[in-house]
Amino acid sequence: MKISEIYEYLDELSPFEIQESWDNSGLLVGDFSQDIDKIALSIDVDENLIDSLEENTLLITHHPIIFGGLKQLEFSKYPANLIQKMIKKNISNIAMHTNFDQTHLNNFVATEVLGYEISDKDGFVAYIDVDEDFDVFAKKVSFAFELPHARCVKTSERVKRVALTTGSGCSLMRSIEADCFLTGDVKYHDAMEAKSINLSLIDIGHYESEHFFAQILQKHLKNLGLKVIIASSENPFTYIY
Repeated sequence: MKISEIYEYLDELSPFEIQESWDNSGLLVGDFSQDIDKIALSIDVDENLIDSLEENTLLITHHPIIFGGLKQLEFSKYPANLIQKMIKKNISNIAMHTNFDQTHLNNFVATEVLGYEISDKDGFVAYIDVDEDFDVFAKKVSFAFELPHARCVKTSERVKRVALTTGSGCSLMRSIEADCFLTGDVKYHDAMEAKSINLSLIDIGHYESEHFFAQILQKHLKNLGLKVIIASSENPFTYIY
């Protein structure tokens, strides 16, 4: 099957045109006319992952390996070192990032990982109604994402309405219409801002909240008749207890 046919299928599933203007989803490495019989799915690209893949594989990732503007390809530096390896092994790459967040990822995490029904949806934000003790809810969340602890900003003893954005969503904080926000990459100043507007935060991790990408997409690609494997990259962070 040609990459162009697979791309069309993916575009119907999660339209590339709805990606954010700053995003870089789509075909990043490869040729639309190339024939493919193997697909690998991963949240990211790393060296071990590329080494493990067979030649002539289409790698579909959540995060784009080429994000900002590339002014040079110096093969001793990231990401050019990985792109060079991919080209040598004829590994193509399609990224499905902010488009997939909106159509699939946030919904899946809310319903399948956390086990709640979505009460409302606004772009990247899924809303759920919980009405639970904050500490109990926070522990439940950390367990669901297999986090070593619950890293929180606690502004109330009870949680009633929760907003969820997988990955890094603190830039949306001021538009959140809930009393608790679940997202990743929470920084110190994000926590200070949340506290000032009386918004509780629970940091669900970037990798931890998005690594479900491959699991979700694999189910949809089974109908293509191609070999589809989950070959996820490793979490770049190591937790030492």
